[in-house]
Amino acid sequence: MAKKTPPFEFAGLTIEAGKHVNCELEIARLYTHSPLSVSVDVLHGKHPGPVLLINAAIHGDELNGIEVVRQVIDKIDLNKLHGTIIAVPVVNVFGFIHKSRYLPDRRDLNRCFPGSERGSIAGRMAYQYFNQVVRRATHVVDLHTAAIYRTNLPQIRANLANPLAKEMAMAFGSPVVVDASLRDGSLRAAAEAFNIPVITFEAGEALRLDPHAVGSGVQGVLKVMRHLDMLRTSRSKKVIEPMVPKATRWIRADYDGLLRSHVALGEKVSKDQVIATVSDPAGSSEVSVIAPQGGIVIGQQTLPLVNEGDAIFHIAFFEEPDGLVEEQVENYLGEAIEELDDDLKWGMTN
Repeated sequence: MAKKTPPFEFAGLTIEAGKHVNCELEIARLYTHSPLSVSVDVLHGKHPGPVLLINAAIHGDELNGIEVVRQVIDKIDLNKLHGTIIAVPVVNVFGFIHKSRYLPDRRDLNRCFPGSERGSIAGRMAYQYFNQVVRRATHVVDLHTAAIYRTNLPQIRANLANPLAKEMAMAFGSPVVVDASLRDGSLRAAAEAFNIPVITFEAGEALRLDPHAVGSGVQGVLKVMRHLDMLRTSRSKKVIEPMVPKATRWIRADYDGLLRSHVALGEKVSKDQVIATVSDPAGSSEVSVIAPQGGIVIGQQTLPLVNEGDAIFHIAFFEEPDGLVEEQVENYLGEAIEELDDDLKWGMTN
């Protein structure tokens, strides 16, 4: 007789195997005495396994991850799930309400972990979320987008010196995996200090739902779950071997004015190629933005108004031929659309 999977204890709740429970977790209070609560879905599978935390909107204006979490939850069959999913679509509720990256004190929540029980509102929120949610997980997928007025090619950022994080990063299957050092105060750094591996998915831009970003995120999270043996392995048409750039570099504007980009995300650029033009608003002068070497565009500014020194293109440089990377990116984005639910696909054509 198969051994029964024990209940999962979370926030004072006892969740039986095969159950999906939603709860509101109070992590702070506002000056109106109103509680600031985070909605948490716990999906406790019929079978034992890891505890995977999937969270989004640590920055309140980053919307793609919220939709990724919704679609992943919708795809889970609890009778087949091995382990437990803790799903948090919106961590920074205050920023989400105000369409802002930040908290009321203008602090970045992702620079405040593991937080402080007696600190600022940001520190207290980080402390409560980290201790009540993050530390219950064995693995974490942290979903992000670029900051306001920027957009990112779907990519994974992880500390590749951590073998478990590296395995998750490569399993996610995005065409580009950036070896990103740990930043003090970040969720990644705080969690890894407790031996909890974290990968960060970056895709799209703030305050926008990008179908490629959402499809990529859903596809990647499910692949990580298969890697962790939480889901049955499915037959894949073609396994994308992620490529790790040897370096990345932001190209900055040398002139103020209106930016006209000549390249798109995922596109290959060659050394000395004109990748954009910056023009004086009055039309009296025009300056070309030149690629310093060949690579692939993995991030760029979307706002056409630039000041001298603004970071406008993020270029990744690879050992592999740029044409091969570009081809993999195109194939990957095409496959990502297949992961979208019908509502988001409908929105792409209307």
